[in-house]
Amino acid sequence: MTTLSPPPGTSRPDREAGPSHSGPPLPRRRRILPDRLRRAGLPYLLLLPALVLEILIHLGPMAVGVTMSFKELTQQYIRDWSAAPWTGTDNFRIAVDVNAPVGEALLHSFFVTCAFTVLAVSLAWLLGVTAAILMQESFRGRGVLRALFLTPYALPVYTAVITWSFLLQRDGGMVNHVIHDQLGLTDSEPFWLIGDNSFAALVVVAVWRTWPFAFLILMAALQNIPKELYEAAHVDGAGMRQQIRRITLPSLRPVNQVLVLVLFLWTFNDFNVPYILFGKSAPEAADLISIHIYQASFVTWDFGSGSAMSVLLLLFLLLVTGGYLLVTGAGRKRDV
Repeated sequence: MTTLSPPPGTSRPDREAGPSHSGPPLPRRRRILPDRLRRAGLPYLLLLPALVLEILIHLGPMAVGVTMSFKELTQQYIRDWSAAPWTGTDNFRIAVDVNAPVGEALLHSFFVTCAFTVLAVSLAWLLGVTAAILMQESFRGRGVLRALFLTPYALPVYTAVITWSFLLQRDGGMVNHVIHDQLGLTDSEPFWLIGDNSFAALVVVAVWRTWPFAFLILMAALQNIPKELYEAAHVDGAGMRQQIRRITLPSLRPVNQVLVLVLFLWTFNDFNVPYILFGKSAPEAADLISIHIYQASFVTWDFGSGSAMSVLLLLFLLLVTGGYLLVTGAGRKRDV
């Protein structure tokens, strides 16, 4: 007896069909909600390693330093600093008392640091923007000059500053050899690493170290300015000075706002350059606040006072940074 197969286009009987789900369909919300949670939590998961490192490297030691500033932490309590007696705000009152020796010395160091920062940042920015503008025109050897300009920034800071310390030696230093022996600009060989000249030497070394960074940032920013603006200005009869004033500097304003802030923070907190250049005891004319805090902490072994000075420095930098961001942000809003 032959079995008739169903005609084409028809389905097989239900008893020959495979097993099917006869219950209600699964709700989509149960599947969509975990997907949304995973998508929302993925950025925080990716940021978790950086957050852990930030806590271990910066926030943790910062909290310890703030705690130390409220203690009478001297060399007697180095092994167990938590056992140091609690002094409250005495360390802060001593640090800000300008009529006492500690506060007077800290105020002098603060003014020296402000003057040093203003000069170093201004000169570094001026050299950087000048070199960046000059390097925009194509000429033979431009790539070599760009590489040479970036050399100070690429060198390790210890290597560069140690080299400068040899150059600035009174006897046998190349600086005195040029200005005194060769050019005869001075009556005698000046001291550069002690006395009042130490401030000028510190500014020169700091500018030499930081201006290539300003040059690099500004040179990259100049690439985003359309050349059509300069061509149109040239057709209208604008000279190079007017083009820089009307086109280049306004176009660089957003980059300059960030660059100046970064240079300010780097220069004001700079410890490596003065420490390598002068050692543990910097001259009075070059007594930056970073060296002053180091001396208060590791030379006199008064870690409580040094921690209080560090906290005051942190508060000052936060205040200046916040005010700077508010002013620049208000300026951007007015421009818009």
